[in-house]
Amino acid sequence: MKVNHKIIFGSLTISCLLSFSTTAQTVKLLSSGTKTSIRGLSVVDDKTVWVSGSNGMVGKSLDSGNTWKWMKIRGFDSTDFRDIEAFDATTAIIMGVASPAHILRTVDGGETWKLVYENPHKDMFLDAMEFWNSESGIVIGDPVDNKFFIARTFDGGRTWKDIPPQNYPVADSGEACFASSGTNIRKLDRDEACFISGGMRSRLFIRSKKIDLPIIQGTQSTGANSIAVKNSKTFMVVGGDFLAKDSTQKNCFMTFDGGNSWQAPQVPPHGYRSCVEYLKGKQWISCGLNGVDYTRDNGQTWTWIARESYHVCRKARDGKAVFFAGGGGRIGKLIIP
Repeated sequence: MKVNHKIIFGSLTISCLLSFSTTAQTVKLLSSGTKTSIRGLSVVDDKTVWVSGSNGMVGKSLDSGNTWKWMKIRGFDSTDFRDIEAFDATTAIIMGVASPAHILRTVDGGETWKLVYENPHKDMFLDAMEFWNSESGIVIGDPVDNKFFIARTFDGGRTWKDIPPQNYPVADSGEACFASSGTNIRKLDRDEACFISGGMRSRLFIRSKKIDLPIIQGTQSTGANSIAVKNSKTFMVVGGDFLAKDSTQKNCFMTFDGGNSWQAPQVPPHGYRSCVEYLKGKQWISCGLNGVDYTRDNGQTWTWIARESYHVCRKARDGKAVFFAGGGGRIGKLIIP
């Protein structure tokens, strides 16, 4: 969604402060100061982590985030790479959002990048990518002519093709996707995906089904920002109003029946949240402009474990490590004693 993310400071409630002080989990700051706002994060395993962000920047760590190699993509100095999908230490795909929208791919660890997709449509704005495996992937964008844009790859991102326009999901007036963390589209199983929208209307799209979400909506700054999937029936959706970063109003909902019914937390995340990630068992984690929340009871009660701002959090695809990334080149890691 083409909006400016502004931070409006508010007061912290006593309950927030108490929940912040009664947890064992913490977030360790690993890196900051690089001139980029990071929204793309891909954790291959416990050691291999890639990030992407504004000002044409991509970063890579091969030692669990202790040291980073930063790359400014030549010819794309002003591009905002809002999402990244990495497969190993050498192969990764980055998504540049605004018109002309670009997708680039590297097979040599980021030394060189090949342009594999370009869309010059004046209204093109890509929001997120998702891959089922090393070959099959999908990218979603804001509505063009009132329809959400979708393209697919079946060869590991070497080539991309727009799906037929008649198959694009129809958007309502003022409905779009937030390119806030690369997590508004997720795989459901081996060949299906789902995505969420926000703005004037916020919905969950699963194949031909369009499910209204109970999350706050109705203005350009409200709605669902991120969805995490435990299995084909169990999802978590987070968002809120990014212009009211401390508001907990209707910012998180859970479903255990594929979206037919939704449950609100007893203690919600402590503000607007741009990303949510499933960890294991009943444990999930979420982050946003005023910090990080953690739950161990399937989202019924959330504990505020860090007050640093992060846009995105992701768990290792092959491992246990959990990383965070945000503005000012900020990168963190979940520490569980």
